[in-house]
Amino acid sequence: MEKQFLIIVIDKRKKEAVKMQQILTEWGCLVKTRLGIHEGVLDDCTETGTIFLELVGELEKLTELNRKLNLLAGVNAKLVTV
Repeated sequence: MEKQFLIIVIDKRKKEAVKMQQILTEWGCLVKTRLGIHEGVLDDCTETGTIFLELVGELEKLTELNRKLNLLAGVNAKLVTV
């Protein structure tokens, strides 16, 4: 059984996080598992972050989610099948 993952790296977290979150919420039924990581905390919070998503659903929809995220400046998403 193949598994689908989406790896997202965001370089401008404070600027693009709201737009990215709106997209992820819109496509939320495809997300089985989500893990978000960024360096730093409190006063040393960084602009970069990584999100790992385990996805379910039709490949066409997963590909569209990937495409929409990549349209955001400072966001790089990659769909991975294992």
